[in-house]
Amino acid sequence: MENFLTSIAEILEEESVEFTDDLDSFDAWDSLTVLSIIALCDSEYGVALSAEEVDDSGTIQGLKDLIKSKM
Repeated sequence: MENFLTSIAEILEEESVEFTDDLDSFDAWDSLTVLSIIALCDSEYGVALSAEEVDDSGTIQGLKDLIKSKM
């Protein structure tokens, strides 16, 4: 998960992101972004997530914790 923050920043169309950032605080946060995160998790980490799980994770740290719990 060494490139996790970089990958999430790219999806969110940001220069950089922090683990404490709320996911829904980004301008790019929408259903397509959620689908992009789901695809990233599947291809990079072999983890299947639902849109509800991604939304419920709240922060970038919450998302990372969710992915790790399913690995």
